[in-house]
Amino acid sequence: MSIETTMTRAWQRQAAWLWLLLPFSWLYSLLMMLRRQAYKTGLFSSYRAPTAVMVIGNITVGGSGKTPLIIALVSYLQQHGVKVGVISRGYGGDSNKMPALVTADSVPSEVGDEPCLIVNMTGAAMAVCPDRKQAITMLLAAYPDLQLIIADDGLQHYALQRDIEWIVVDTARGFGNQQLLPTGFLREPMSRLKNANVIYHEKTNSTVTPANQKYGHQYNDQSLSTRLTMQLQPDSLQLLWQPLLSSVQVNNELLSDSKILTDKIVSIDKSAPTKGSQVHAVSGIGYPQRFFNTLSTLGFDVIPHSYPDHYDFSLAELLQYTQHPIIVTSKDAVKIKTLLINELSLEAKTKQALNDDYKELISRLWVLPVTAVLSDGCYHELHQQLTTLGIHIESDKESTISTT
Repeated sequence: MSIETTMTRAWQRQAAWLWLLLPFSWLYSLLMMLRRQAYKTGLFSSYRAPTAVMVIGNITVGGSGKTPLIIALVSYLQQHGVKVGVISRGYGGDSNKMPALVTADSVPSEVGDEPCLIVNMTGAAMAVCPDRKQAITMLLAAYPDLQLIIADDGLQHYALQRDIEWIVVDTARGFGNQQLLPTGFLREPMSRLKNANVIYHEKTNSTVTPANQKYGHQYNDQSLSTRLTMQLQPDSLQLLWQPLLSSVQVNNELLSDSKILTDKIVSIDKSAPTKGSQVHAVSGIGYPQRFFNTLSTLGFDVIPHSYPDHYDFSLAELLQYTQHPIIVTSKDAVKIKTLLINELSLEAKTKQALNDDYKELISRLWVLPVTAVLSDGCYHELHQQLTTLGIHIESDKESTISTT
């Protein structure tokens, strides 16, 4: 078991031994405070982009729903006439090849899994680099007419100045023991939420209860129409190979994955797992328990298999989960699809028959997509903030006219 997995499970259980790490949390707090102060006073320089920047992040380690939120925002802005791009650190990618533009042909091993997912879902202009200034410079060189750049997970990247900041808080997960790393899973203290734009990620159809009053200073004072909330709505299960791109780049050669699958897979069972059936839930995301809980809520008998966030799966690992369907998240599916394409293309080039084990695996691999559903208050806040920056969001009527 990796250190990351051990720590994640300890944070979830709020294990008593974590308090032994408190002196390290004090040191972390001091260094973090000194670093932030250095940026405020100008001791450390920060970059002001020539285009408006919106940062979406969180104060906790692990998943909070940022990526689905970004996908929802980008899609909304595209539909309403705003030219929006995205930048990211590109975690899990090859930093030696960055800065890099993310395209439909990009692979997770080079640019990261989340950037691949964002571009595949939205087609947005996107660049990745640990140095956000370099990412923005490359992005604007390729797309000079962008009006807004959304920075994925750059909340603590104070080297980048921002015009808008949205902080995502998962009310189901909470803040654990409310301690900073490594005693707890907070990147910054809870005081960071004060006077901030906090998007409360709620469970589907959740209501305000005493149990979640602690998650924000304005949470209970706002009406349902004005609260800044989001929920992740699960969509229908999809066979993992069905949403594959029409073409992918493999070893500098454009290969049609749909043709490969047609030629290699004569027939597979396309029946989705039904309510009450046992399924292997395989997840390499920041907070896998949310994924497992969602599947349980949908009525599946879940056999959970959690891996570290951004985990690089192998087909051999997936082959060990036999007898039952395998369900993965969209983020994990991006990497698994690349593995399958590489395997399928290799066998296509060598004109070998598709291995029966792989054929059987493909027939059992399913994806559970989720869509971020934002409250009206989120869109109202977005309109106000962008208007202040001089960015006009077309009304539904205007966007309908402009696309016809």
